[in-house]
Amino acid sequence: MIFNHVPKVAAISSWLNKKTGNFRPQAAIIMGSGLSQAVPGLAKVQTISYDKIPGFLRSTVPGHAGELMFGEYNGVRVVIMRGRFHFYEGYNISDIAIPIRVLGKLGVKTLIITSAVGSVHTNLKPGSLVILKDHINFMGRNPLGGAFDASFGPMFPDMTEPYDPQLRKLALSLSRQVGIKAREGVYMAGVGPSYETKAEIQAFKNMGADVVGMSVVPEVITARQMDVRVLALASVTNLASGVAKTPLSHQEVMEEGKKAALKMKALLEKILSSKTVRG
Repeated sequence: MIFNHVPKVAAISSWLNKKTGNFRPQAAIIMGSGLSQAVPGLAKVQTISYDKIPGFLRSTVPGHAGELMFGEYNGVRVVIMRGRFHFYEGYNISDIAIPIRVLGKLGVKTLIITSAVGSVHTNLKPGSLVILKDHINFMGRNPLGGAFDASFGPMFPDMTEPYDPQLRKLALSLSRQVGIKAREGVYMAGVGPSYETKAEIQAFKNMGADVVGMSVVPEVITARQMDVRVLALASVTNLASGVAKTPLSHQEVMEEGKKAALKMKALLEKILSSKTVRG
């Protein structure tokens, strides 16, 4: 089957423009598992549930609210996705591109992605923040597959620098100001929803990964095709299989995400206030 998302993206974008009075967000934030309390304190907020948006995807994972928040922070127009979509939820991988393409059509130039991740290193513990500098796509899929349309960008987008160097430098600096221990690292994207085996984690570590997760990469690839700058903030919520001494659980991920939320909120607010994002 050849997937053509042009009509659907156009229809959703048009519907949202009418609903928000042609609100043109400069930046977008995707909230990860357990990080719902990290949402910046926006003004002039308008919230729209995913299930009210014709043709939009539905978030089914616990810890993902499933709504768009439109508002302003310190003069910057922002839209926040409180709930992301995963390949393991039963969507085609190209479907995950739809929300990101909608954000691009609405006017977003900077995408900030947050996520909960597992660490493959014993010295990279829960509570740490990894600012992604690169990734390895181990999903076996690419969200850009399907009917090509030049309105979304080039057919073969360059991925030499998927994560914006200027935004990464900014995030590292601001992390220290809010008391977050941060470093750069490489993200390994798997399909899920089962957690990785010990052998897989060892293989991923040998391949150069620092953290592992089940999202992020499809969003990044889609955004970069549209020439949207990307910053990805990965909150370490657990040690990965074979690194941890206890079995893994989604509840653990949620609890650690909640612990990290307040400092993450402070960091996001500082990033939104920066000249780099304000333009």
